[in-house]
Amino acid sequence: MTSTPPTPRVIAVVGPTAAGKSDLGVFLAERLGGEVVNADSMQLYRGMDIGTAKLAPGERGGVPHHLLDIWDVTVTASVAEYQRLARERIDALLAAGRWPVLVGGSGLYVRGAVDNLEFPGTDPGIRARLEEELALRGSGALHARLAAADPGAGRAILPSNGRRIVRALEVIEITGRPFTANLPGHDSVYDTVQIGVDVARPELAERIAHRVDRMWDAGLVEEVRALEARGLREGRTASRALGYQQVLAALAGECTLEEARAETVRATKRFARRQDSWFRRDPRVHWLSGGVADRTELPQLALSLVERPVTA
Repeated sequence: MTSTPPTPRVIAVVGPTAAGKSDLGVFLAERLGGEVVNADSMQLYRGMDIGTAKLAPGERGGVPHHLLDIWDVTVTASVAEYQRLARERIDALLAAGRWPVLVGGSGLYVRGAVDNLEFPGTDPGIRARLEEELALRGSGALHARLAAADPGAGRAILPSNGRRIVRALEVIEITGRPFTANLPGHDSVYDTVQIGVDVARPELAERIAHRVDRMWDAGLVEEVRALEARGLREGRTASRALGYQQVLAALAGECTLEEARAETVRATKRFARRQDSWFRRDPRVHWLSGGVADRTELPQLALSLVERPVTA
């Protein structure tokens, strides 16, 4: 007697940077007959390979990977556009009987792909006015206004993150509602299994430091120089990517390359903590240890989680 194979559904492999998401995603896609859909906002950019830890074609196990290298570095990222592209790909894979394996640590991109979430449009006039005010007054003044209008957004967005502050204020003006009212709830549009890869903070910090060293050795500085010639410095989103922002600062003479490397490690550790906090707030994520002591068991544990019914 043979068992009926499980009906394909969406798998989301999430967690902080350097936790081991990419390899786990490839394994699950290989075993289940699936394809990987990228959910890392910076891997969407062409040429940003070393600094985003993008798997090289030879590391993908023959598994098709989608939504990599789709934007030039001068393009400003749009979660709404990503949502459209990701759902097109997910729908096509499900219709073909394939498992979409969403892999990435960009929390809003993951939620945009799988949850019932509508993104307010933009207003060029409002955006231009807010950006001019940001340039004149600085992010602190705009953050104070945001905190007064929407305390939840004020707590969630760092005072130094001018781009997100401007967007939050823009949404408030457009919709007449708090920015947090537009953030995703826990209402999925797909039957989705979310797997979080958990690594203890000391081990993760060590992995991040080693990863940055490998990126430098692999030629990150040269990659940034080449992308600078293609407009990276003018790219509102891509120029702020971890590693790229720091190397651009060094190339502009604002710091040394060694200082840029050290700051990349520090900034990546801070980012990993924010990623972990984002995904921890979602009760639907099933956490599995990706620590070195559990690395050999992780793939099979994840596979068993997917193959049996789970509750969110």
